[in-house]
Amino acid sequence: MKLRKILIIGSFCVAVLAAIMLLIPNKGNENHTDLAKISLRDVGNQLLLSNQDSTSLILPIQKIEEFKYQLSFERALSIHPDSLVVIVAESFKKTNLPTQYQIEVKQCEDYEVAYSYLKFPNEEKSIVPCSGRILPQKCYTIEVLFLEKIATSSYQVVWILLLIFSLVVIVILLPKKRIEKQTETKLTDKNCISLGKFQFYPNENKLVIETNEISLSKKEVELLTIFVANPNKIIKREELSKQVWEDQGVFVGRSLDTYISKLRKKLSDDETIKLTNIHGIGYTLEVKEN
Repeated sequence: MKLRKILIIGSFCVAVLAAIMLLIPNKGNENHTDLAKISLRDVGNQLLLSNQDSTSLILPIQKIEEFKYQLSFERALSIHPDSLVVIVAESFKKTNLPTQYQIEVKQCEDYEVAYSYLKFPNEEKSIVPCSGRILPQKCYTIEVLFLEKIATSSYQVVWILLLIFSLVVIVILLPKKRIEKQTETKLTDKNCISLGKFQFYPNENKLVIETNEISLSKKEVELLTIFVANPNKIIKREELSKQVWEDQGVFVGRSLDTYISKLRKKLSDDETIKLTNIHGIGYTLEVKEN
């Protein structure tokens, strides 16, 4: 029982921590965006300088989607694929951007891809076609898609997995705990009530513990039924007397004490349950958790 509580509390704490971490704004993505825009602006500047253009503007870098950016120019320019590959690689290296990316050079007029290549850390896997062929002077946009996710994204995946795992543990353990509590005093079948180690059969006037049967009188059954329905609650003497003896003439106070004493002895085989006298008030059936 204690281990289950520890697991539930621990899982709940991990779930709360994971939820907080997921709600915290991802600064890594913001930094990635800033660095990508700076690097692409540097790429654009070097391409214009290679065209002997030191005056035209590089248009604002656009973030098209997650990890994908667009570089545009004010004027037309020619692009040498070999130079483009080198310029991009060197610029990205300065800002420690991911080394796996796809570059596409698109024509402004019809948005057709005029040139593209894939770059990986392993040169053998990289695909850089059409080396030496210069793209004629036109209006172009250059799009870069980073294929390698930044580290903070993987951290988010870890927190999501921890959150899911913690919730699953809580869901698995909580119902079992509730069932154990409920079966202490609820019917396990139509005629039997589970009470600690005992099985209480009110219709058959008996208690059963393991293989032993303990007979109960009618009054003992009526009293025990009241206690079982109200575990760990104080029941006043007046209420017990009224419910058990109200239609049977004169009630002698010692009769209740006598039956309580008999019940206490019959329940003594289970240390987790106890009939306790609350002086001057009444009685309570104490049921302890296993």
